[in-house]
Amino acid sequence: MSQPGGTFDIVILGAGSGGYAAALRAAELNLTVALIDKAELGGTCLHRGCVPTKALLHAAEIADQTRESEQFGIKADLVGIDMAGVNAYKDGVVARLYKGLQGLLKNDKITVVQGAGKLVAKDTVEVDGKRYTGRNVILATGSYSRSLPGLEVDGKRVLASEHALKLDRVPSSAIVLGGGVIGVEFASVWKSFGADVTILEALPRLVAAEDEEISKAVERAFRKRKINFKVGKPFEKVEHTENGVRATLAGGETVEAEILLVAVGRGPTTANLGYEEQGVTLDRGFVITNERLHTGVGNIYAVGDIVPGLQLAHRGFAQGIFIAEEIAGLHPAVIDEAGIPRVTYSDPEVASVGITEAKAKEQYGADKISTYNYNLGGNGKSQILKTQGFVKLVRVNDGPVVGVHMVGARIGELVGEAQLIYNWEAFPEEVAQLVHAHPTQNEALGEAFLALAGKPLHSHS
Repeated sequence: MSQPGGTFDIVILGAGSGGYAAALRAAELNLTVALIDKAELGGTCLHRGCVPTKALLHAAEIADQTRESEQFGIKADLVGIDMAGVNAYKDGVVARLYKGLQGLLKNDKITVVQGAGKLVAKDTVEVDGKRYTGRNVILATGSYSRSLPGLEVDGKRVLASEHALKLDRVPSSAIVLGGGVIGVEFASVWKSFGADVTILEALPRLVAAEDEEISKAVERAFRKRKINFKVGKPFEKVEHTENGVRATLAGGETVEAEILLVAVGRGPTTANLGYEEQGVTLDRGFVITNERLHTGVGNIYAVGDIVPGLQLAHRGFAQGIFIAEEIAGLHPAVIDEAGIPRVTYSDPEVASVGITEAKAKEQYGADKISTYNYNLGGNGKSQILKTQGFVKLVRVNDGPVVGVHMVGARIGELVGEAQLIYNWEAFPEEVAQLVHAHPTQNEALGEAFLALAGKPLHSHS
C-alpha cells in the first residue's frame, strides 16, 4: 500500500531549469510545491550541460590568448593544459551555483523530494511508495544525450557530452559526430587545448539551424583554426581500433581518432514514467502541449526539453515561470519561440534571435524582405579584440526587424539588446535613435541599424 506523501498546489516531476524555475515562481505566488528529482537539483544544464561546457570554453579561450599573446605585444608561453586544474575550476563553478540553488529552494513553500518519480494518476506522482498529489502537475523530466542506431556509447572511446566533460586528459585526436551547437563547442574546446579535431555532419553545413551566412562564417573560421569538418555525408559506423576509433561515412571514407564524441542532439526523457498511461500524448517521445503548455489531460502541464522546440535552459526557465503564473491565474502572455535568444559559445561565437533570411522569405515573400550585413572590421572594439565577423539584420520592408544574426568573438553578449529589438518589433529608425557606447562591440548593432535606417555613420549602406 502506498504511503501518503501529501497534497500540494503543484507537483513538479524534474528539478532542472524548467522544474526549479516553476517551483521558485510558484512559491513567490504563495502556492505549495513538491519538487521531485532522482538526481541533483539544477538538472543537466547546471551539472552536465551549459555551465560546465562554458567553463571549459573559457579555459580554452585563455589557452588561445596565451598562445597568441605575442600579437598584442605580450610575451607568454603556453606550457601545457593541466586537465586536473581545468576540471577543478569547472567543478568549482558548478559547486558554487549548486549551493546557491539549494539555498534558494530552501523555502517553506517547496518540499524537495529526492527519488525516481512516476506519474500514477492524473494528479499524482509516486516516489518510493509515497504518493504526492497535486491540484496541478508539471512534467519537467528533461532530455538525454541521443545516439544513433548501432552506435554504442561506452564512455571511454565513444563518448556522450557528459563523458566529454569529465575527461581527465586532452585527447590527441577527436572525431565529433554532429556539427550542431554541442558538436562545434566541443570541437572548439579540444582544438584550443591542442587536439586534432574532425567534425562529421550529415547536413550540408555546420550549425545548420542558423542563418546560412552564419554557417559559412563559422566554417571559414574553423578552416583557419585547422578544425577539420566533413558536411553532407551521413555517418555509417564506428569501429574500435588498436589505439582508438575509426568512423566510416557514406561512400566509404574513413576517419580515425583516439575518441569519438556523439553530439547528434538530445532526446526527451519520457519513457516509462507513466505519461502515456495517464493519457498524455507523446510524439517520438516529446510531450505535445497547446501554446499554454497544457497537455490536454487533467491539470497536467509540460515544460522544457520534453516539449518540442528549442532545447535551451533559458527556454525552460521562461516556461517554468509561465506555468506557475498560469496556475496562479495571472494569464501570462504566450512565449514566442522565435523571440528566445540562441548562443553558440564556440570560437567564434554565434548569437541569434528571430528568424533566418530563408525563413523570412518563406513567411513574408522574397520581395518583402531586405537584409543588411555590418562587418565587425569597422568596429573599434572588435579590432582591439582582433576578431572577425558580422551582424546581419533581416527586416520586413517598411516594417520591423524580424531576425538578428551575429558571429564573432564575445558576440553572445550582444544578444540581450538584439532580443529586445526583435521582441518589441522595433523599426530600424527607432533603434537608430539609441546611442551606443564607444568603443564597444555593442556599437556594431547600432551601426547596422543606422545603415538600415538609411543614415550609415561608419559604413556604406
